[in-house]
Amino acid sequence: MDLIKTELEPTTMNFGGTLRLNKFTCLTLAFILFLIIYWQSGTTAESKPKPDVVNLKHLLRAAILASEMGGKKVVEGKNSELNVKSKGKTLEGANDPVTDADHASHCVMYNSLVNTFPSVHVESEEMSEAKCPSQGALDLGNWMPEEHSAVDYLNDEYVTGKHVTIWIDPLDATQEYTEGLYQYVTTMVCVAVRGVPVLGVIHFPFIPRTHWAWYTKATSANMPRAHHKDDHMDHPRVVVSRSHSGKVKELATNAFGANTPITLAGGAGYKVMEVINGTYDIYLHASAIKKWDICAGDAIIKSVNGKLSTLKGQNIDYTSSAHVKVTDGILVSRFDHQHYLDKLIKLET
Repeated sequence: MDLIKTELEPTTMNFGGTLRLNKFTCLTLAFILFLIIYWQSGTTAESKPKPDVVNLKHLLRAAILASEMGGKKVVEGKNSELNVKSKGKTLEGANDPVTDADHASHCVMYNSLVNTFPSVHVESEEMSEAKCPSQGALDLGNWMPEEHSAVDYLNDEYVTGKHVTIWIDPLDATQEYTEGLYQYVTTMVCVAVRGVPVLGVIHFPFIPRTHWAWYTKATSANMPRAHHKDDHMDHPRVVVSRSHSGKVKELATNAFGANTPITLAGGAGYKVMEVINGTYDIYLHASAIKKWDICAGDAIIKSVNGKLSTLKGQNIDYTSSAHVKVTDGILVSRFDHQHYLDKLIKLET
């Protein structure tokens, strides 16, 4: 019994006092030490952003800056030889022009975004055409004009870069640009996360004025206000493309009546903003349209509780792997979207 008792008694070491250490105490101390090291290493790893993670707040800053940089190139371009070329014909037979200003704007917008966010996929209307000079990343820390200072007060939000697609239109309403109808011209940037438009920027370079929105978070201080008008529901004021109208006039009158006011205008960005500010009740497009034309407007109209959908009522997928064209047309409204959509769908039944 004495032998057994001796083996079970804790070991005693004399260090100027008495300290008893048994196996349970050693294991407990080792476990606590492991937890401390694990927690510290985890904290250190979290404090260093991973290379494939991007900050949406920084993306918004970059989108605003890129659109305004592109806008400057567009304004500069009107004072030089436009060098108008044709990219072909639309399905309606309209000419699809491109100018040196389109390319110059593309270069500053595309390169600045790609070099600032290398893990993000960027789609541009002129990506296959332009040959661009080298350009560095954007300096987002030292840039934020007073009119965009609200961005500073937004919280940081991180997403994985591979889930992000940026859609840019370096010069929307090129046809109108060549005709000197500068009020229709915009430069646009849209950021989609997993195919959903989250950030939208529409810049009017000749005013100049920039509207932006972060869906569910905030909009620019200059975002237009509009009020719902019940008397417009039966005969909405409709805006359509002046260069890609197709069968849209006939579609509008069949759905909403012969007395429906229809206005022709250039530029998808312009038309979306005119719906947002209440000039028109709906923007209707019946033929194919490219996603860089509508992504920014989609993000902004959603942010003021409006809606952009196909004429079949479907949301649009803005992932980079999806087709660049929307072939089912689009309907944009700030109010009563389903009411207008039902009238249009009824025509097909």
